Amino acid sequence: RCLSDWSSDVCSSDLSDFGQLTGAILLMVGALLPVVNPLGDAPIFLRMTPGCDEPTRADLAKRIAFYSFILLLGSMLLGSFVLRLFGLSIPIVQVAGGAVVYALGWKLLAAETPKPADVTPDLIHAKAIALGRAFAPLTMPLTIDAGVVSVAITVGANHAHTFKHAMIQLLASIIGAGIIALLILLTYRYAQRVGKRVGHTGMMVVVRLSAFIMLCIGVGISWNGVKALLAEIGIPS
Repeated sequence: RCLSDWSSDVCSSDLSDFGQLTGAILLMVGALLPVVNPLGDAPIFLRMTPGCDEPTRADLAKRIAFYSFILLLGSMLLGSFVLRLFGLSIPIVQVAGGAVVYALGWKLLAAETPKPADVTPDLIHAKAIALGRAFAPLTMPLTIDAGVVSVAITVGANHAHTFKHAMIQLLASIIGAGIIALLILLTYRYAQRVGKRVGHTGMMVVVRLSAFIMLCIGVGISWNGVKALLAEIGIPS
């Protein structure tokens, strides 16, 4: 009977830990995926990699997914510590990062629309340019912008008080960041095939709309940061 009771306690403890892990993963993915929004960024990814063939974009997708995984995991685990180290706050990150997102959105919105014949430069040169953009701006701020970083820092700011909960939080962060990175990889990996089905005109419409949305998101991120900073010094916004 004692053995049976012990086994029951162990099983219930394991189920409780699994439930906590599952809940933490769902929380991270649910909070981060809407702001990462790889589907919305895919047309801009294509727009910023003109002249690249499908293998090159597949390679880029892998690199961007890897960089995104590192940025998300680092923000969740170390973001709050880094901000305290430099005396920064999330509103400051929002103001600066929002300006970067706004600048990228404006640049894409104001760019001259290329014709299909204009986006066929030398493949080797196009590949070199695209791979040089893998981290900046394709990963940051296009895929992982200031809004994503601030949400990731907020999600990871709940410090565990026991070793077991710390391990659960660490595992959940790794799995959650991995799931989002995988979705980024798949979305960017097959963006060119979807673009071919939509057509050049359709893609240009989607790119312009996405660029305008990105510009608005940048303004919104910065404004949220400004409001938070004004509230800190007692000025109503």
